[in-house]
Amino acid sequence: MESVKNIYCVGRNYRLHAAELGNDVPTKPMIFDKPTHALAKTTGEAIELPSSRGELHYEAELVIHIARPYEAGATLDEMIDQIALGIDFTLRDVQSELKKAGHPWLLAKGFKNSAILTPFHPFPDMEKLYQTDFSLLKNEEQVQRGNLRDVIFDLETIMAYISEHFGLDKGDIIYTGTPAGVGPVSDGDVLTLKWGEESWGQFTVKMK
Repeated sequence: MESVKNIYCVGRNYRLHAAELGNDVPTKPMIFDKPTHALAKTTGEAIELPSSRGELHYEAELVIHIARPYEAGATLDEMIDQIALGIDFTLRDVQSELKKAGHPWLLAKGFKNSAILTPFHPFPDMEKLYQTDFSLLKNEEQVQRGNLRDVIFDLETIMAYISEHFGLDKGDIIYTGTPAGVGPVSDGDVLTLKWGEESWGQFTVKMK
């Protein structure tokens, strides 16, 4: 596993995803975090996930790795050295109850193995990012497909916001938001994260 200091996540960063969950489109980045205990690397093997806390949803995302302490005016090539794909697993029933109560999402978002991460790859230029879709396959059927060009808040905006409110340093990673198509997983499901036509990571869900 790459050295990771902080795990930041951007909520509702694709309009269609916000709409499918009945949420308002945010006017500023919606940031939450996960503990590093949530990280789980895709190795092709089974990954254990909770089965007794209601429905568990996948949310596939592009993940960026921060190369240096944030500095206003720094280019993306200076700030980001690697990208990966990930899944922000969410206990949807738990999250719904927390939202109703006005409580933080940590119980729904921060459990062990809730932050799936493929191996990292060198950061390409933005043109390449915009030319390449990422996708999630469940049992060989595509369930999500997204592209960074469709986000509400771009990488510069997200990094500046995180730096201002929380700090952003070398070794931090950011899950940049999930496109429409989120849904539940069941025991034995095989999930594959793809960059273009290339598989970057795969694992089997083991509900426990």
